[in-house]
Amino acid sequence: MALVAASATAQPARAGGSTWITLGTMGGPIASADRSQPANLLLTSTGAILVDAGDGAVEQLAKAGVPLPRIRAVVLSHLHFDHSGGLAAVLGLRYQTAVPGRLAIYGPPGTRALVDGLLASMRPAAEAGYGLPGEPTTRLEDTVSVTELTDGSRADVAGVAVFAAQNSHYSFAPGSDQDQRFKSLSFRFQLPDRSIVYTGDTGPSAAVERLARGADLLVSEMIDVAATVANVRKNTPSISPEALAALTRHLSDHHLTARQVGELAERAGVKQVVVMHLVAPGAGAQGMSAMNADVRLGYCGKVTFANDLDRF
Repeated sequence: MALVAASATAQPARAGGSTWITLGTMGGPIASADRSQPANLLLTSTGAILVDAGDGAVEQLAKAGVPLPRIRAVVLSHLHFDHSGGLAAVLGLRYQTAVPGRLAIYGPPGTRALVDGLLASMRPAAEAGYGLPGEPTTRLEDTVSVTELTDGSRADVAGVAVFAAQNSHYSFAPGSDQDQRFKSLSFRFQLPDRSIVYTGDTGPSAAVERLARGADLLVSEMIDVAATVANVRKNTPSISPEALAALTRHLSDHHLTARQVGELAERAGVKQVVVMHLVAPGAGAQGMSAMNADVRLGYCGKVTFANDLDRF
């Protein structure tokens, strides 16, 4: 197998075809001084698509050399704050700089409520404008369109065929009211030159395996549960035992360990794996090497542990 460690700088853009940029590679819920929150950019001949929008996404776009007006669509895997916290800046700064047209936003059930709330939060600044009497304004509602997706959805997103599958980041009973209202999705982007599957946040999932079957590139989350729990306790020493127990169960059941990433990739028969959402605080070189080894226990293909702003 070919193993590729995370590079210090972003690779050059692919010649022709599509480019996937890992804008932010640190999973939540604790911010990192070294990595931005989860966000990705898919560049194609038909436009630029922001895939998840964690805190700092706009700044990362600037570092990647992609102006905000180039973004034609946003695709959200789920509505946890580390994956959606940067959407407020995307919407607000587009409005403030008078970017024309509607930004198409796609996401699971609840996305419309999220966007409506963000637009409401923008209203005072939008009404004040630049403080000029009689200044023309644009209705906030005219700046976006929202499409909610669910398991099995197919959408044309900025000219790209996108397929959605419900994953196992939540464990609500199938068919329950909570299951209908709250979903976490994985996506397959079917492009002319290749197929890219993005897990978002998920635990082990047969549905994600089916979605990823034969994909050219699997962009997968990964977590170190023990290190993440320790980091939360350091960040919030007063966290209650009940809250910590619930968080630990969520991290254990609803995310992928390094070994599980390898098993998913091998069973799906993907050609290459890019690991992001690196919730492994303080791992260091030795810890990263151990995680590499764990992925390799189950997968024989090419693996890259991504840094922010890497290109694939």
